[in-house]
Amino acid sequence: MKSGFVVLIGRSNVGKSTLLNCLIGTKLSITSPKPQTSRYLIQGVLHHSQGQAVFVDTPGIFQGGHYKLTKKLTKIAKCALANIDEILYVVDPSKLIGAEENTIYNLLLTIDCPKILVINKSDLNKKPYLADYQNWQDNFKSVIEVSALKENNIDLLIDTVFKYLPIGPAYYPDGQLTDLPIKSWLAELIREKIFLILRQEVPYATTVKIEEITERKNKTIYIKAMIITSQPNHKQILIGRHGQQLNQIGQSARRELELIYNRSVYLDLEVKVDTHWVERF
Repeated sequence: MKSGFVVLIGRSNVGKSTLLNCLIGTKLSITSPKPQTSRYLIQGVLHHSQGQAVFVDTPGIFQGGHYKLTKKLTKIAKCALANIDEILYVVDPSKLIGAEENTIYNLLLTIDCPKILVINKSDLNKKPYLADYQNWQDNFKSVIEVSALKENNIDLLIDTVFKYLPIGPAYYPDGQLTDLPIKSWLAELIREKIFLILRQEVPYATTVKIEEITERKNKTIYIKAMIITSQPNHKQILIGRHGQQLNQIGQSARRELELIYNRSVYLDLEVKVDTHWVERF
């Protein structure tokens, strides 16, 4: 069988997390229209007739940010390129090639492993920079246009990934889809709702910690989560007038969790201020 670790890299908002979820066939990585939604190296395991591909989703590389968190996320993404078997470089043909894209492109040229250029968002009507990305084809094993959102050309991408993976053992047991602990996954899902509901900088100043998961006698799943923000003025924004904002975040997360668990979920959310959480991230 073939096996190996495949890193998805690219700048923010090109659809890496959506592509990871599409490749694995389930939701592992959170998504939102905001840049740098992903904060962790999330491994998604694809069990296939040809072998096992472990995809590693990375935070989007983002230049020009002054936030400590932005710098840490960019460092995490770059570190993910060490000791891997293959790279999927994900780009968006509706975006001009700029400083961030050139930084990633030049970085990848220094890495000696098979690289596939994945031109995502092929479902878009307007792709003004498609030819510019296609001109890079000589430095990649393959160039594949896909739509992670519409699941177009995913089978071709998977076949191409396995084409360049080495012979090797399975790294994860059959049936395991991710290395992400359940508490981390639940925290990420709640954080996704914060990104989707709050249209300000508030999401970047927040993190989520799961404090308790228990099953009650009536089979209800009880989840206690703490939303932590580094900015005191953001606490009231997260809670909202009469608790409306926090209630909306909770309802959105609970609806999705109940579909996943196929049972009732009681989601207990609180908000607190910790001005130093980013330093401990």
